[in-house]
Amino acid sequence: MELLLKYFPKLSEHQCRQFEQLDALYRDWNAKINVISRKDIDNLYEHHVLHSMAIAKIVNFRPSTRVLDFGTGGGFPGIPLAILFPEADFTLIDGTGKKIMVAQEVAKAIGLSNCHPIHRRGEEEHGKYDFVVSRAVMPLPDLQRMCKKNISTKHINALPNGIICLKGGNLDGEIHNFRKLVEVTPIKSFFSENWFDEKNIIYLPC
Repeated sequence: MELLLKYFPKLSEHQCRQFEQLDALYRDWNAKINVISRKDIDNLYEHHVLHSMAIAKIVNFRPSTRVLDFGTGGGFPGIPLAILFPEADFTLIDGTGKKIMVAQEVAKAIGLSNCHPIHRRGEEEHGKYDFVVSRAVMPLPDLQRMCKKNISTKHINALPNGIICLKGGNLDGEIHNFRKLVEVTPIKSFFSENWFDEKNIIYLPC
């Protein structure tokens, strides 16, 4: 929790309790269903929770904002963002039933009423959202093609509606076709931990 409070010092007591519960819940579920690398579970807060929360450094989701977490796996980045923005609404989808079940159970256990994990493939999702978020699910051109149908044309946030991805490594090939639109923000500009050295937030307005 100290790590989260280092960058998000205004978390409420209720939010802190919800974040604190994630460790035991994910350890328990990870022993049954491998949603996080077994070698990485000790880094849950840095590599998964804080990484997800990096999105909050480029957009402050206003109340009633609708966010689709595409390919959420066990609930990232959707669950940490739903804790952080309790007045926004988050739909989490994934095509793997076992992983989405973990997200459902974790959200239920911490009383996350604004988070709705659903077993659904991306091409089956037809709802409209202000933002689509994802964490290294697929190359940006493929994600854009699949998700552009889901982006609402009505804007309620300071940042125009679009796709926000968490990605690492060399992105030149992925962003080439969008180079006049896409914004790449190094997470290292917000978080000092070495693990974030080559991690980025990719924003593509739609």
